[in-house]
Amino acid sequence: MAARPRGACPVHQPHATRTGTSRRIASVTGLAVQPDARLAERLNWDGSQPYEAFLALWARTTEDRDFIPPGGESSRQAAARLQAFLAALPDTPGPVAVVTHGGITTDLLRNLLDEDSLPPQLLVTGIPPCAVTTIDDLTVVMIASTAHLS
Repeated sequence: MAARPRGACPVHQPHATRTGTSRRIASVTGLAVQPDARLAERLNWDGSQPYEAFLALWARTTEDRDFIPPGGESSRQAAARLQAFLAALPDTPGPVAVVTHGGITTDLLRNLLDEDSLPPQLLVTGIPPCAVTTIDDLTVVMIASTAHLS
């Protein structure tokens, strides 16, 4: 996700995959990486349960945005956390690259937009890996673009 309201550094959720992506962005932009736990997914599979059970919990949190799974947050809670993070970015000129997961990005989009405004398959297939969603001062500009990957 790219947030354009303020600041100028790659910020990421402290997860190995996001760390690698953040470091690649930082190497091109010359900016420092800043981990931030507020960018974490609403629910993560840690291997302590069968993957199918995790997927069932994930589906339930997607369907019922107020359902709080064991060890996780509801879709609305995660979206509010990411929205608060974006709103709290320093008010300095320049873009901010926020590297996080597609689930919490989708949660945020569901808070910011009417669900009829979302791409039709977003809730089914999710946001593709490395897709860019652009938000300018909590206004959605672009959703899940993969144009940069071709």
